[in-house]
Amino acid sequence: MRIGWYINRLRSMSPAEILHRLGEHRRKVVSKRRDDGWQRYRSPQLHPVFRALRGAAQANATADRRQAITAAVADTLAGRFSALGRTWPPRDPGFLFPAEFWRLDPVSGTLWPGPEVHAFNVDFRSTGDRGDVKYVWEINRLQQLPPLAMHWLLSGDPQCLNAIEATIDSWHSANSPFRGVAWASGIEVALRAISLIVTLDIAGDKLAATTRDKIGEILAASAYWLPRFPSRFSSANNHLVAELAGEYLISLAFGAESASARTALIAEVDKQILADGAGAEQTPTYAAFTAELILLCATAAHQAEAPFPASVEKRLAAFADFVDWLPAKARGFGDDDEGRVITLGDECDYVRSVAAAIHGYFGMAGAAPVPDDFRSLFFGVPLQPAAMPHGLRTFEQGGLSVWRGTMNGRSIELTYDHGPLGYLSIAAHGHADALSLTLCIDGDPVLVDPGTWLYGSGREWRDWFRSTPAHNTLNIEGQSQSIISGPFNWSHKAQATLVESRHELPWRLRALHDGYKSRFGIVHQRTVTGEADGILVTDQLLGRSRKAEIVFQLAAGLEANRDGNTVMVSRGGETLMTIRFPDNSVDIRAGGDTPGQGGWVSPRFGVRQPAQRLAWRGEVGKHGVDVRLAVSPPQHQ
Repeated sequence: MRIGWYINRLRSMSPAEILHRLGEHRRKVVSKRRDDGWQRYRSPQLHPVFRALRGAAQANATADRRQAITAAVADTLAGRFSALGRTWPPRDPGFLFPAEFWRLDPVSGTLWPGPEVHAFNVDFRSTGDRGDVKYVWEINRLQQLPPLAMHWLLSGDPQCLNAIEATIDSWHSANSPFRGVAWASGIEVALRAISLIVTLDIAGDKLAATTRDKIGEILAASAYWLPRFPSRFSSANNHLVAELAGEYLISLAFGAESASARTALIAEVDKQILADGAGAEQTPTYAAFTAELILLCATAAHQAEAPFPASVEKRLAAFADFVDWLPAKARGFGDDDEGRVITLGDECDYVRSVAAAIHGYFGMAGAAPVPDDFRSLFFGVPLQPAAMPHGLRTFEQGGLSVWRGTMNGRSIELTYDHGPLGYLSIAAHGHADALSLTLCIDGDPVLVDPGTWLYGSGREWRDWFRSTPAHNTLNIEGQSQSIISGPFNWSHKAQATLVESRHELPWRLRALHDGYKSRFGIVHQRTVTGEADGILVTDQLLGRSRKAEIVFQLAAGLEANRDGNTVMVSRGGETLMTIRFPDNSVDIRAGGDTPGQGGWVSPRFGVRQPAQRLAWRGEVGKHGVDVRLAVSPPQHQ
């Protein structure tokens, strides 16, 4: 581990957190001595947690959902696995789970530490040659088991039960308690436990007694791990929600609800889902992940006849409403590591699936999920379709404004980010994107957030995708508003403030941030105004004039052609929009060997594509410069 990581992390810690970390270190030292293997964690009697799951799944199993499950299970039984934009090496269907499988990085082909190394000695933050730890953790979440169990329930295929038993036997044998990479992070321990609990509630009574005992032993070891090493203080984000959810659901599986886990989980709802429904981490996908965990626990609590308070339902409903306002096909903003709780694997619209699950479970109207949505087997679908919202909506706590309407005969969806950098002192999953815009035309992304790329192994490219110059806003000298000090940390955080949100026509949004004030004596203010056929963007630097760069990152596959100070943006030969800059000092580039040479977008974790980046450079002062985004009418008109 690099000493720089510790230094940057300490800078983000309060004295109370430092004391907590010292105590945590002592607990880790003690736990390293608990090296007795599985015999210390015998399986207790297991109880159903999701009692109504079988009936709900069978009732909600449409032909499309059955077909999607069948396809996912066919891949599993054939030894195929894909996640995070990568495909693992194929395995022999007759020997699906060799011991090395649980440690294999599919990108580098190397193995992460196994039972020969204690989990607390695994340096998973290293940028060495093993690759990004996200990949090896993904397979260890055992999220391929619930689809196998569900397919058995719906089809009676005995191969599914055999595959579940083979998976459990292999994982149990290869991953003794607290040894190796699979035990190195609490969120991974929790998500694996949830997969096992769901699998038990679907098909557990058909599994061999030895397999059930091994599941119980894994859950017992997890129950020891989770409350002793929680993500607290600056780390108390979605990781903490997952850990509490795992602890709570395990306690129900053991027949005695954990009051402490329940209380702490309910408290996190109001912290991590804001009153207006936005996620505190400043990323819709992590908010959806948090909401899915809470919804799953609320379902279990209700079936245990100890329902969560109405305030939990209210926050979940607010999140679902927030999602209904977001552009349907936009990637979102902030980090997205494609973390899921219940999944078939790749999902085309995770955030909307979770919103639909919330609407379905609570019997609300809302947008329906895609026809093959796996999550709807557990929670149902919205009671009835809801009308798509239109107009201007400002989510003040979350710091996002959305305008939905029509211009020149085209459907327009615009977002304007005026929120905080992220959650807690390290703002781990936020990006330096204050006052950034995204724009969809006729449902397809045009101006986009660049995405995530990679985490631990992303290095300088991780920094680029989080940086201000990669986003649709203004930067000074190529520097970010907030200063990066590690893959999940910041040494300085810009503060954004919404100045005006005018809903009357012409609608107008104005916000500013202070990210450049201490370095350059400048405050950046941006005003976004709706016009008859487009949008006027006015950038001002308050304090002093300065050379600046104003960026518009296009979606992959779009063409950009410049004529003087005007850029025509088109797809397949059809002009979608023209962007008129103050003068012709516009650079248009895609790709490049190093960050910043041209535009890149990451449509999903681990995938990177070149895309045109428009960058105007010139003097900006208090009087501001205008950029006009004019929407072109459809060609058929």
